[in-house]
Amino acid sequence: MLESGELARLTRLVMELREEHRDLDEAISRLQSDLQADELLLKRMKKRKLRLKDQIAWVENLLIPDEPA
Repeated sequence: MLESGELARLTRLVMELREEHRDLDEAISRLQSDLQADELLLKRMKKRKLRLKDQIAWVENLLIPDEPA
């Protein structure tokens, strides 16, 4: 069971990660529309976006209360 302080911290973390994911998604979209775009940078940004998605899922999983068996 998570303490309220830990719960609040994890909730803020999820919000921050989602915001970063959204900002990265917008930046990737802008970069993809540029014909002169740096493909390596684009690849790195996409990998970062996937890592963020995984982090969000992991933290959200921590926020799900355990159900008694």
